[in-house]
Amino acid sequence: MVGINKAMRNFGLNQLTRRRWLQATSGSVAGAWLGGWFGSLASAMADSERSKRSCILLWMNGGPSQTDTFDMKLGHEHGGPFRSIATRAAGIQVCEHLPGIAQWTDRLAIIRSMSTKEGDHGRARDNLRTGYVPQASIQFPVLGSLISKESLGQAGDLPNYVSINSRGLFNPGMPPAGFLGPDYAPLLVGQDTDGNENGQRLAVENLALPKSVSTEQARARLELLHRMERKFLDARPGPAADGHRTAYAKAARMMSHEAAKAFQLDDEPKESRDAYGSSQFGQGCLLSRRLVERGVPFVEVSLGGWDTHDDNFRQVQNLCGALDMGWSALMQDLQQRGLLDSTLVVWMGEFGRTPAINPRLGRDHFPKAWSVVLGGGPISGGQIVGRTSADGTNVEERPVSTPDLLATICVALGIDPEKQNMSNVDRPIRLVDPLASPLLDIIS
Repeated sequence: MVGINKAMRNFGLNQLTRRRWLQATSGSVAGAWLGGWFGSLASAMADSERSKRSCILLWMNGGPSQTDTFDMKLGHEHGGPFRSIATRAAGIQVCEHLPGIAQWTDRLAIIRSMSTKEGDHGRARDNLRTGYVPQASIQFPVLGSLISKESLGQAGDLPNYVSINSRGLFNPGMPPAGFLGPDYAPLLVGQDTDGNENGQRLAVENLALPKSVSTEQARARLELLHRMERKFLDARPGPAADGHRTAYAKAARMMSHEAAKAFQLDDEPKESRDAYGSSQFGQGCLLSRRLVERGVPFVEVSLGGWDTHDDNFRQVQNLCGALDMGWSALMQDLQQRGLLDSTLVVWMGEFGRTPAINPRLGRDHFPKAWSVVLGGGPISGGQIVGRTSADGTNVEERPVSTPDLLATICVALGIDPEKQNMSNVDRPIRLVDPLASPLLDIIS
């Protein structure tokens, strides 16, 4: 509670008790500081049994260069060849290769002062995706699984957590949902790609029944399977049996007509598909909108290739093409469909890259000072959080840690970051480290 209390004091909220804060974040109290977002949530809850809150995580696998995207160092030897461009938000400039997203900065808060400690891809990825420093004995769940568990019910036959272009996001041999168990594991779409391939169709395999099998025949076969395996599984309770049951139940639900239809991107008009681009990342962004529209609370879309130790500038320019097209089309689509105010969009990777340019015209791993972007939902846009030094090597104002960031995401989604889950070592663990200090000043 230390971190949140500290954040509350920063806003003169030292009289706000934990109970009242929890009441406010559940939408039952329309406090002045939370009025806009949670007032909207309260209305949404009144209209439906299910919360309208959703999160789309745009995960940049490999660690994108902050110096070549959202924290440029023009005129400095670290700056590189890219120029900056003005954006819709006065005083905010971004890289010239992000012209589409430049038109959405009034809905974005750019955090330029992320400061973390893990410089290894695997450890840093796990740290940013779980909120905790990896430990051999504890299977920490990723953010998508945590939000899946905290969401109300299930989106029809669709899962609560979908991971798109997920190659390299999960450790082999480690349960994706960690100690939360298979009920909160993601549906993986395009698990053999990192989002860079162009033209390859993004789809969930084996959703449709074979032409020779009718719906009734499929239902009868599933019932027969359940009867045959029930006695065997009942005699062997435990995670393996639970995982088996959960996997088959999810697969059966996914084969329903409505669930399968959510993944059919060909149903979209051609101009809509063209707006997102032909890359698998662009298709993933389009699919994320279709899923959020159907009530899925957490979708992540990965774009890999940001580990630019060599030839950084050519690679970043190419990556920005797919990123800018997919991300800006997503923002436009969410707004046009009335979903942007209830959908938090997060852009981040596992760390940033060195401001200094190495002899191979590349940039190396750099967790000390880097950038993350939050947008949509309750985020008060047109803001820059924190500041780095002129050479980009140090954070000079408002350092933001991994727990700070994840607590901010939880608060923005109306989730108590201090809620606890029982871990695989029989010890309760909070959603986010209690020392976190969420960025309440960017939440309207």
